[in-house]
Amino acid sequence: MKINSFVSFYKIFLTISLFVFFLPGTPAIANEHSFSEAVSLLSAKKFKDKEVAVDKVMLFAKQEGYSEKVLTVLKLLLKGQLYYKKDNKQIVSLQKNNGKYNATDVILGNKLSETSKRKFKKITVNNKLRRKLRSLIAKLSLKNSNSKVRLSAVQEMMGTSSAKDIESIQTYLTTEKNSNVIGAMQTLIALSQLESNDDDIRLAGINIIAESLEPKARNKIVSLLEKDEDGKYLEQNKDIVYAAIKAKRKIDERRDVYDFFEKVFFGLSLGSVLLLAAIGLAITFGVMGVINMAHGELIMIGAYTTYVVQLLMPNHIEYSLLVAVPAAFIVAGLFGIAIERGVIRFLYGRPLETLLATFGISLILQQLVRSVFSPLNRSVETPLWMSGALEINPVFSITYNRLSILIFSLVVFALLMLILKKTSLGLKVRAVSQNRAMARAMGIRSEWVDAMTFGLGSGIAGIAGVALSQLTNVGPNLGQAYIIDSFLVVVFGGVGNLWGTLVASMSLGVFNKFLEPEAGAVLAKILILFFIILFIQKKPRGLFPQKGRAAEN
Repeated sequence: MKINSFVSFYKIFLTISLFVFFLPGTPAIANEHSFSEAVSLLSAKKFKDKEVAVDKVMLFAKQEGYSEKVLTVLKLLLKGQLYYKKDNKQIVSLQKNNGKYNATDVILGNKLSETSKRKFKKITVNNKLRRKLRSLIAKLSLKNSNSKVRLSAVQEMMGTSSAKDIESIQTYLTTEKNSNVIGAMQTLIALSQLESNDDDIRLAGINIIAESLEPKARNKIVSLLEKDEDGKYLEQNKDIVYAAIKAKRKIDERRDVYDFFEKVFFGLSLGSVLLLAAIGLAITFGVMGVINMAHGELIMIGAYTTYVVQLLMPNHIEYSLLVAVPAAFIVAGLFGIAIERGVIRFLYGRPLETLLATFGISLILQQLVRSVFSPLNRSVETPLWMSGALEINPVFSITYNRLSILIFSLVVFALLMLILKKTSLGLKVRAVSQNRAMARAMGIRSEWVDAMTFGLGSGIAGIAGVALSQLTNVGPNLGQAYIIDSFLVVVFGGVGNLWGTLVASMSLGVFNKFLEPEAGAVLAKILILFFIILFIQKKPRGLFPQKGRAAEN
């Protein structure tokens, strides 16, 4: 009796369990199936049918768990990465990787075994559908937890938003906490106010836009100031015109301020590259009096070392620069020591012959690189932590790669100063640079100091090549673009003086960036050269002349 009761209880419990666990899952399965059917409609041939399919896919964005899936599908469609299989119309994302195509089911997320592109057909979009996709993606992105994504979404909606979009923006504005996103939302609402028939509302919108730096907002203000053939404003309301003029002036004044800061940043960025390129030359030129025309090729060797390091560790690009910096220093330093021991030590005291010899070495190194790596430029990947930009506002942003190089150059400068001031090698280098004969009399092996100094300067040139590989392509002629500028920095700052090299490189970088927009790149360099010539006439020994008993020699 007890056994029968237990069996009956077990059957009831099993029935209830099946009901609890399986019945609630039925709608989800049905929804998943319906979502798959909606996505499959995107393979339609007509663009009108594709628009209908996009609307059906968007219906699932309001359901829990589908928002990210819908956003993924729309982004893939906009990027042109959405395909369907020709045999069963299965929708997949197709991406090229190392010459092969990887297909992934957009619904289930599993990868397909087929890798031939012929088995798939691309789902195309026209301009009308493309605009619609951007708008829909922006709306979905407003719910993202990342403030940068939300800000980008609001900026994307500017100029294309409808009345319903404005209502949703006003709803999100009440809960938004990020100041940048709030400002963008207020600008978007103000742009919609400019379309109103009420002049008071339009004036209120103009006053809000006057505080915005969004390019689309300024363009809208400029459109209010359009004139006819007689030079009269198309806008009839004088108050609107006056407010628009005032707003445009205010916006332009703020843009000019940030434009100044942007030029300063890019000038310092260029100066940091010149610092890395010239600091090694300042050491060798100041200590040894050698005009090394192969210094640019040592920079090139550092850049190619970075390229080789990334070839050897393709799965660890994020850490490649940490390996490339010491590797480039060692490789370029060894090349420098070999050049000094093999050629330059026989030519001390003969600067013209040294110049010709190092120029010949530079040609040899260029041809060596062409023979090993071919004459084609090589691209070095930028790690993710150096990619992108720090956006201060819509008109001013700081790229992470240039900011990293600026910080890196200052760190290298500080380490080099530490070596020259606090180490035995630095003491001997300073002694030889100030009075070679006296240093020899004190027992310092000047030949050893020359070799180590040339190796140190060459190693820093190799580090400069690592930095340059993140800004431009790596090629046999990479160093030639910086050798003349490096000599200008050394002469302008004072031969052998590192502080002079720092000040000169940063100054010339900033001057160049301010002159380029006005005079052009070529004329800007000519004007800087002319300025340095005039400066040297007044101060032949540069900004910070070297001190010592033999400094005049």
